[in-house]
Amino acid sequence: MDVELYPLKFKPILKEKIWGGQKLKTLLNKKCDLPNIGESWEISDVEDDISIVSNGNLKCKSLKQLIEIYKSDLIGLQNYKIFGNKFPLLIKFIDANKDLSIQLHPNDTLAAKRHNSFGKTEMWYVMQADKGANLIVGFNKTVTPEIYLNHLDEKTLPEILNFDKVKTGDSYFIEVGRVHAVGAGVMLAEIQQTSDITYRVYDWDRVDSEGNSRELHNDLAIDAIDFDMEDDFRVIYSKIKNQSNEMVNCPYFTTNYLNISKTINKENYHDSFIIYMCVEGEAEIITESDSEIIKKGETILLPAAIKSFQITSKKAKLLEVYV
Repeated sequence: MDVELYPLKFKPILKEKIWGGQKLKTLLNKKCDLPNIGESWEISDVEDDISIVSNGNLKCKSLKQLIEIYKSDLIGLQNYKIFGNKFPLLIKFIDANKDLSIQLHPNDTLAAKRHNSFGKTEMWYVMQADKGANLIVGFNKTVTPEIYLNHLDEKTLPEILNFDKVKTGDSYFIEVGRVHAVGAGVMLAEIQQTSDITYRVYDWDRVDSEGNSRELHNDLAIDAIDFDMEDDFRVIYSKIKNQSNEMVNCPYFTTNYLNISKTINKENYHDSFIIYMCVEGEAEIITESDSEIIKKGETILLPAAIKSFQITSKKAKLLEVYV
């Protein structure tokens, strides 16, 4: 007989990166001996990186196994019709100790044709930023393919990129086709479609210890860049306490901001799982038969079958995500 579903936590999948740092360990309490941790994959169904449950009666089961067993009870009826046994989102925390490469992601059509994958629409929520730290999002002027390629050839691409200084709480929506990069000194939460397809176009002329440059994907990228995008990537959202404040609502996910200072009652009307990422403080999520504490830097998945629950905290900030 299937175990009754409850709020699920997963073992973080930690990724060492040449640009990674120590904040995921020191600020988010991730346990790891590797020196430069760039990413913590909190919930993943990416091949070879599938999340494993870390709490309760389903401990050690994989996310893939859970979907195969529970189907729409886990992810929602409509999601199961669309995605089948594939979990639609990839949830991460990212720490950039150095600038990431300038990159972009293809849309669903290109990704399916070239990589048998989804595209990669994503959003960022800045959890911490060193003084003067920035994100690169889009261009700082109107750019044509010819202008772009000329700057690429001359190794002057940063001259036409938009640098935004950021602080805690800033949020960005990164649509497919938009050039972007996380700058040094920024730690953020990232919500995205399940895809690991990235086109790297510029890497600050870096080389590794053996003098090798990282691979660039400029032949693929030129068709994937959307040069007509508007300057609408900053997410403006309200922060009313003890309620869900919508940040991003797109075909791939909805993300809300919750600033909680008491007990609130929640109903899941969405025919979807709900993910909570704790970006500050800690909270308790209470269902009819279970409860689970979520602390800063932790993520929890509420299966779609759980329709009513409470969140209680004296002080917590959560991102609430569903499809």
